[in-house]
Amino acid sequence: MKITFLGTGTSQGVPVITCNCPVCSSLDFRDKRLRSSLLLEVQGKTLVIDTGPDFRQQMLQNRVQQLDAVLFTHAHKDHTAGMDDIRSFNFKQKQDMPIYATSDVLKQIQREFAYVFEAIKYPGVPAVAPEIIDEAPFLAAGIPITPIEVMHYKLPVKAFRIGDFTYITDANYIADKELEKVKGSKVLVVNALQRTPHISHFTLEEALALVEELEVEQAFFTHISHKLGTHQEVEATLPSHVRLAYDGLSVSIP
Repeated sequence: MKITFLGTGTSQGVPVITCNCPVCSSLDFRDKRLRSSLLLEVQGKTLVIDTGPDFRQQMLQNRVQQLDAVLFTHAHKDHTAGMDDIRSFNFKQKQDMPIYATSDVLKQIQREFAYVFEAIKYPGVPAVAPEIIDEAPFLAAGIPITPIEVMHYKLPVKAFRIGDFTYITDANYIADKELEKVKGSKVLVVNALQRTPHISHFTLEEALALVEELEVEQAFFTHISHKLGTHQEVEATLPSHVRLAYDGLSVSIP
């Protein structure tokens, strides 16, 4: 399996265009973060988790030529707004795109992209094949996925485990029952928004505590606000088995 971070940033706390903070003025490419999304390449299939507003740019930058399914974690716009751009893969692959989400998330997507779900469709609109997921394991493009419920303040969000890999975004609480599904993962990706407490996201300290509790071999932090600090500054403070992810980073997982 190979994972590629398409985006590691967030709309949370986005600075004004004239911001001169160390991150926004940095010349380090690792500090240039698009909205959080992940590409998974496993068993000859390619899956994407979330299609944020930067989805088209992310597909082009990473030269993604095939997309077999899309998984959605939750309905916030910074994770769904780019769904329209799956139409390019419809055109190339000559088939509807399977999209996997909870019933509530699919209802929200159907409201926001109503033209996609019309009985009589305008030519060229995206073609999707919605699949409802709940707490049960499921197959996406033939790949076994275990959904894990995490909490984004009071909003349930789906994390996903694929083999020994778990991806968690937009969370600040995981119930013990759901945490059991994460245990045993060798590689963990989890959000670490900033240093100061936040109502709906793990802080850097909380994310580090979760990594320690789970005893994972390797962890990567994503969904990073500019408030966290520069990549070089933050990564220098992390344990050797923990890294700050950046856009375009690819990692092979046995």
